[in-house]
Amino acid sequence: MFRPLEQKTVRWRPIEGTGLEHVTLTPSAGAETGIRAEGVVIGDRGGRPYGVTYRIDCTADWTVLALTLATTDGITLMLKADGLGRWQDGDGAALPAFDGCIDIDLAGSPLTNTLPIRRLGLRPGDGTRRLDMVYIPFDDFVPLRDRQLYTCLEAGRLYRYESDDRSFTAELPVDEDGLVTDYPTLFARL
Repeated sequence: MFRPLEQKTVRWRPIEGTGLEHVTLTPSAGAETGIRAEGVVIGDRGGRPYGVTYRIDCTADWTVLALTLATTDGITLMLKADGLGRWQDGDGAALPAFDGCIDIDLAGSPLTNTLPIRRLGLRPGDGTRRLDMVYIPFDDFVPLRDRQLYTCLEAGRLYRYESDDRSFTAELPVDEDGLVTDYPTLFARL
C-alpha cells in the first residue's frame, strides 16, 4: 500500500498563527529500530510560544520504541516502550498509566498521525480502530492517555481521524509514504 521509506524531509505550517515543523525521516537497517524521525517544531499554544526538538525511534513497522523531546526552555521528556504497550520514563521507571498504548501523539505535529496509519495498514472495510495513545500536549508537555479513532476511507490515500468523544474529526489525505499532506483547519504541508 505504501512504498518503502527512503530518507525524506518534510515541513508543515499551522493554518492559524505562526510556526513550522521540520522533520527528517530516516530508515535504519539496525536491529533495534527501523525508522527514526528527528524534528523541530516552533509555534505557540494558548498564547504561549514554544520551541521543541524531538526524536522518535520506531521499528520497521512504525511501532514506537522511544521518544526524546526537549524544549528550548529546558523541559525534557524521555519515554521508552517495548512495542507491546508497556512504557518507561527516561530513568527506567514503569509508567503503568500508559499500559496498552502503542502510539504517541505530539499535539503540535501532524507527523505522529503517520505512525498508526503506517503501523495498522488499514484498508476500507476494516472498520474503525480505537487506539489508546500517549498524548503530549504542547502547552505543558505532561503526557496523558488519549483515545483516538482511525478509519481508512481510501487505501493509501485518505484516513479519518477522530477524537474518541467525537469532538474533533478530520479527513487526512496522505502521500505515498503515508505522511499527511493536508490537515484541515490545523496544518498545511509545505
